[in-house]
Amino acid sequence: MILVKLNAINSTNSYLKKLSKEAGTANWTVVTAEHQTHGRGQMGTIWVSEKGKNLICSVLIKVNDFKVEDHFYLNCAISLGIHDALSNYDILQLMIKWPNDIMSVNKKLGGILIENTLSGNMINQTVLGIGLNINQEIFPDNLPKAVSMKQLLNKDFDRNIILNQIVASIKKQIDILNQRKFEDLHRAYEQVLFKKNIPQMFENSNQQKFIGKISGISKQGKIIIELENEIKKEYDFKEIKLL
Repeated sequence: MILVKLNAINSTNSYLKKLSKEAGTANWTVVTAEHQTHGRGQMGTIWVSEKGKNLICSVLIKVNDFKVEDHFYLNCAISLGIHDALSNYDILQLMIKWPNDIMSVNKKLGGILIENTLSGNMINQTVLGIGLNINQEIFPDNLPKAVSMKQLLNKDFDRNIILNQIVASIKKQIDILNQRKFEDLHRAYEQVLFKKNIPQMFENSNQQKFIGKISGISKQGKIIIELENEIKKEYDFKEIKLL
């Protein structure tokens, strides 16, 4: 692992993406920052983090002969890597919320942003952005679902130790990915899937609300919802949200 430490940056993902275009940028290059001015999350959301309190980083992962159509398994490997690293701590009900939020009970502990570089129908590399709440104790009012490891476990944590654990754990999962053990990754992901098989209220892209339960994830990475009439329907990330 090659580690680049920054004080402040607009976005570690943007910085690492630019860096990765330079010749010789090594696999598993990691960029961390004490503060991000324009941290990004899924669907164009903003990742807010108190300076010097949390883990803000991006990781360059190079893959070989990996098809775009199999992108969901890359997501599984990355999400499971982070989940498994954190499972060494006594975090209550540590789960993955589809597609890749890290949850404790009903609170959001961390978020992941995966940005792939493509060549035709192949993924050459990915820049993985991680935002993990570690030592922050107070969150803005507009983030009522945010929680940190310190809040959960009532002590401070060394962010560098957690970073090393996460990178090592992701490497193990990427090894499984490179062996094309897709079913193993899929099965492990669904075993820690947030709210699986629990009736919940959802809202679709037409703002229609309905009750269903998550029964699994398709090979294309779509969430499978079992409706009240026992019919199963697949939804993409932009097509549904859990209320």
